[in-house]
Amino acid sequence: MRSAFPNIVISVDTWRAEVGRAVCKEGADLLNDAWGGVDPGLAEVAAEFNVGLVCTHAGGQEPRTRPHRVQYEDVMASIIEYTVGLAERAVTLGVQPDHIIIDPGHDFGKNTSHSLEATRRLAEMVDTGWPVLVSLSRKDFVGEALGLTDPNERLVGTLAATSISSLLGARMYRVHDVTPTKQTLDMERAIAGVTRPRLARRALA
Repeated sequence: MRSAFPNIVISVDTWRAEVGRAVCKEGADLLNDAWGGVDPGLAEVAAEFNVGLVCTHAGGQEPRTRPHRVQYEDVMASIIEYTVGLAERAVTLGVQPDHIIIDPGHDFGKNTSHSLEATRRLAEMVDTGWPVLVSLSRKDFVGEALGLTDPNERLVGTLAATSISSLLGARMYRVHDVTPTKQTLDMERAIAGVTRPRLARRALA
């Protein structure tokens, strides 16, 4: 993949240091630690290969398990404390600060109410100064909010959550449906005045 696409950023989802080392040797640019530091050696691999690292809040869940009756006194406070702690540890290990991203971990160690709250309070994560990634695409919290059990029916809800996350300051998005997501973000930025219309013909001709 690296030889075929030399100019793209390659991100690999893994929580295992040995997998991280193997993919970095093959040219990976970013390690997405979706299970939140279960293997502390993964951050060491990111430092060793000078690659990026996503630090995620998973609520202490074991990899590939589903949350059951999980509770938080303050879910966003927990998210911030944990992800910032992972980020600061990564810096002490030698990961470049501008190579680190934090992720609230929607659905990971959370019920739907937790994930919805994490979304509406996302600006608090942004205020930490670390760039924020969100992975919202087809998630259960979207399906439960809208009463949709089929993940393939969750695009509209995903795009709504994506737009809100962007307005609150998210910087990166892990998605399945690239074109609709890009159009949603482009429209949000056009409305905000960040970008100009790509066409400007109406009432001007």
